[in-house]
Amino acid sequence: MEKKTDNTFLYRLIRGIFKPVFTVIFRPHIIGAENIPTGGKVVIAGNHKHALDPILVDISTERVVRTLAKKELHDGCFGFIFRGVGTIPVDLHRRHNPDALSAAVKALNENCAVNVSPEAKRNYTDDLLLKFKYGAVSMAAKTGSPIVPYAITGEYRLFSRNLKIVFGKPFYVCGDLSAANELLYNKIAHLLRTSMNKKELEKKNFTAFKEWENEQEKTY
Repeated sequence: MEKKTDNTFLYRLIRGIFKPVFTVIFRPHIIGAENIPTGGKVVIAGNHKHALDPILVDISTERVVRTLAKKELHDGCFGFIFRGVGTIPVDLHRRHNPDALSAAVKALNENCAVNVSPEAKRNYTDDLLLKFKYGAVSMAAKTGSPIVPYAITGEYRLFSRNLKIVFGKPFYVCGDLSAANELLYNKIAHLLRTSMNKKELEKKNFTAFKEWENEQEKTY
């Protein structure tokens, strides 16, 4: 059973306010949400294209979702909100984030759902995906949690009607983390390719996972 925390009430209150407003403004298409387990530990991992991505994930499930978010959001004037709903701060200026990983592992061991972007930052480039960090597969391996991949496509524009999030089937990390991260990368890439409109997809470049891996050491 998911552990109840002081964050749960505030999280559900804020989501209850945001969900109808978000739905009216952006008209998102939510596909495959049934792939998110209704209970128990789970890592939800996908691409990151906009600051509103976490809200789209939050309204896709009835579960309380603990999202990894940049530390600056927790330190800013609205930091009390991010802390209050249980987001997990990540210092994007550091190569390694052991504190964030430990907090995520703790949440998973309490049967929570944790949302993380392996890209670790918003993708403003023409690449389909950026280089993946290892946090998602590492926390899944440490806790025996399934990973549910997702892809977000379309635009966050008033009444856009093309905003879409697609959740894939859950899978478990077995053995080598590099192989698991490559599998996650390819699953999200596949979801993007199959849900993105043709014109948008034609503008994107695809860099194979191993090409990114050759650039620099693994980061968690």
